[in-house]
Amino acid sequence: MTALRSYQQEAIAAVHAYWHNGGGNPLIDLATGTGKSVVLAQLVRDVVEQFDARVLVLTHVKELVEQDLAATLRLWPECPAGINSASLGRRDTRAQVLFASIQSVFRLDHYELGKRQVVIVDEAHLVPRAGDGMYLSLINRLREGEPDMRVAGLTATPFRLDSGRLDEGDGRLFDDIVYTYGIGEGVRDGYLSPLRSLNGASGQIDATKVARRGGEFIPGALEAAANTDALVTAAVDDMIARGADRRGWIIFCTGLDHCEAVRAELARRGIAVASVTGETPRDERARAIRDFKAGRLRALTSVGVLTTGFDAPHVDLIAMMRPTLSTGLYVQMLGRGTRLASGKSDCLVLDYSGNVRRHGPVDAIEAMRGERGKAGKAEKAEVDTVRAKECPSCGSLVALRTMECGDCGHAWPVEPKHEAKPDVEAAVMVREVEERWLPVTGIEARPHESASGNLSLRIDYVVGLRTYPEWLSFGSLGWGGEKARVWWQRMTGDTAVPGDVATAAERLRSGAAEVDCTAIRIKRDGKYWRVQDRLRSDGRAVDEHLKIRNVETRAAA
Repeated sequence: MTALRSYQQEAIAAVHAYWHNGGGNPLIDLATGTGKSVVLAQLVRDVVEQFDARVLVLTHVKELVEQDLAATLRLWPECPAGINSASLGRRDTRAQVLFASIQSVFRLDHYELGKRQVVIVDEAHLVPRAGDGMYLSLINRLREGEPDMRVAGLTATPFRLDSGRLDEGDGRLFDDIVYTYGIGEGVRDGYLSPLRSLNGASGQIDATKVARRGGEFIPGALEAAANTDALVTAAVDDMIARGADRRGWIIFCTGLDHCEAVRAELARRGIAVASVTGETPRDERARAIRDFKAGRLRALTSVGVLTTGFDAPHVDLIAMMRPTLSTGLYVQMLGRGTRLASGKSDCLVLDYSGNVRRHGPVDAIEAMRGERGKAGKAEKAEVDTVRAKECPSCGSLVALRTMECGDCGHAWPVEPKHEAKPDVEAAVMVREVEERWLPVTGIEARPHESASGNLSLRIDYVVGLRTYPEWLSFGSLGWGGEKARVWWQRMTGDTAVPGDVATAAERLRSGAAEVDCTAIRIKRDGKYWRVQDRLRSDGRAVDEHLKIRNVETRAAA
């Protein structure tokens, strides 16, 4: 019997609560290495035992079909399971719980597979936004036999590899992200290995002039920019120098020729290495991965594979030689290094692609915004924004607001406070920063009643896929009421402060008042983050605690 961790139990409870309240198709966002297959297994058991549901579990490669089935049988040995996967030589169709590869079943319908009340999609970021993709074609046919069928998704990257969030946009399959447990939480709780980022000292790939199409660099143009003798040699020189004490290397490349060039240069330096690509014969690929996991190979160069469904916990060096505009692909690449292993303290990320600067902290990530498929000025400005800085002493990529490098102790000069402006970006991980600014992408407000019956207005500052709340007690006496009054005047510009929570909520909902906030400063308080300050669109920060001091004294006077 597999014992579930607390966050896995919370994820499952979130799905049940969502369905209980009438929700449709939920998505669970769990970082790579935190046990999605265990959550999937428990969810399968729950819907079968509680509702006698017929379940279809879909994924895209045979390895994940086997992995999901094995996890389910470990947790529930009596599961009435079957497999439909051409690669595995099984073509079951009537099992109550059917584990299938999408390529093997996407042409079938509810007559052949039977009615399915629940479909669970593993690696849900591979489901396209709209159109006649395999997943959507199958799901639409199954709904003809079961109109109320529910679809649940699990992923480590809740945005597509080529566009925005999975729960946004026309034609989306998933309605809401009901639970998130990211890399930052996994590292904090000891379930994942931390990432440490170094900018490549040499071999940097310049993608600023590479043409873009469909929200990504054009592959041929990108490979032409990356695959030069000078860049490959310089990057491999740097890689060997910095990775001398690292035992498992993954190098992500831009194309087949680039992948082979990097492999050949590493081999010439005496590194035991193999290439794994979409063109590698199946047996040869399996042998290379087996040798890498066994330690007979030190490195794998890769293009187009190893970003999902690849599990090698000992990986402690990731070299990104593939620039990407895809937030999802960036997170997937880094996820290869977050698993725990004996003797592994962290995973070193060597960035020759500019991806860390381009996308920012992997533990506070958000999908890039902008119109897909158009490389206009707005898109270019978003993509080319610098989101990290390099330590001049050791080359570590650190949060922009960091004043002392955690690796070498280098100290940046402190600017006068009245000239300092909050910076809202960071580096590959921001877990070590106890206080930081984050960009706000949305504001939500609603009345909130505490367990003791106290009513307040809950303000949720949306930052990418997460929210950071604070509570305002409109109409109350003392410090809480004074804080609410000052907050309202400074954050909305409205001097007519609401006298109660309901009025405040209605004025924000109707648009009669609008919160002006572009960023928040948060500070760790135990296991939680607290909102300490807010940045308005005019660039002015509202002081910590809204400059409220001695309120009761002033009120008494």
